[in-house]
Amino acid sequence: MERHDLYPETTKDLADKKAALAPKNIEAWRNFSKTVFEAGALDEKTKQLIAVAVAHVTQCPYCIRSHSKQALRKGASKEQVMEAIWVAAEMRAGAAYAHATIAMDEMELTKTH
Repeated sequence: MERHDLYPETTKDLADKKAALAPKNIEAWRNFSKTVFEAGALDEKTKQLIAVAVAHVTQCPYCIRSHSKQALRKGASKEQVMEAIWVAAEMRAGAAYAHATIAMDEMELTKTH
């Protein structure tokens, strides 16, 4: 079978098959997810905007689609979603630069000249 898509479409059939392979785990996961995204100290829109940003850092295409859609459904504007993505980009770039300290430390420890 030839594949043309890197990420297959999510379907109910595939979701059901995955769930059937580990029913207790999927039940626990669904309860956990539902609880995490309920309004609490943070409202649902804010939680979805956080999820959009995190999805971009973890680079999960399924999460990006799902949480972008949910953020809009919870009242976020397209501008807010994009701003959350820019926060993610800054954090990812910032982390790369911050980790340069590790490389600097190693270079200082490994004197070649």
